[in-house]
Amino acid sequence: MDPSARATFQQVLHLDSASGSVAPSGSARRQSQASLEEPAMRTLLILPFTLHDVTKLRRAVAELAEKCGLHGPRLDDFVLAVHESVVNAVEHAGGHGYFKLWTVNGVIRSETTDRGSGIPDDYVDGHSRPSDLGYTGRGIYLIRRLTDTADFHTGPLGTTVRLTMRLPRGPDFSTRQQMRRIRVSAGGHPPGGFTA
Repeated sequence: MDPSARATFQQVLHLDSASGSVAPSGSARRQSQASLEEPAMRTLLILPFTLHDVTKLRRAVAELAEKCGLHGPRLDDFVLAVHESVVNAVEHAGGHGYFKLWTVNGVIRSETTDRGSGIPDDYVDGHSRPSDLGYTGRGIYLIRRLTDTADFHTGPLGTTVRLTMRLPRGPDFSTRQQMRRIRVSAGGHPPGGFTA
């Protein structure tokens, strides 16, 4: 990773190389606190990548998406789809690319960009299941089925894959009413009386 890109990455997020866990850096933490006050785009991760970064990137995406509210199968689906987009860039577009992860308006989005020669039209479609005997063609098919939205912009100068998942809604405390305690009794006098 080039030094300027590493500085940008470390400014947004601190990646602990020993544990592989992620945490916001000081400026990102302040930006995160400010974003609680206003519903704006919040950048979670910006990172150029190569084959050597794929595992750390997958772990970081999983941790950040979970912190944003994705859980269970939806979290697994999103992480696998992102992984497929990154691996496709490494495998088919020169071994490197650029990755961005952000939230905005109740969704989490990733963007994987490469400078390869583009994806053939029949692969980009990805709506028909690839042959069980084929070696290639499964990545885009999986990506389209695992995410809420998958957009592919491809051409001879490169490809951008943008993946979107809706985040679960949190409780809306402004509409929650105060619970009132009530006393219920059945049957009258003890024995056999019931009071809740």
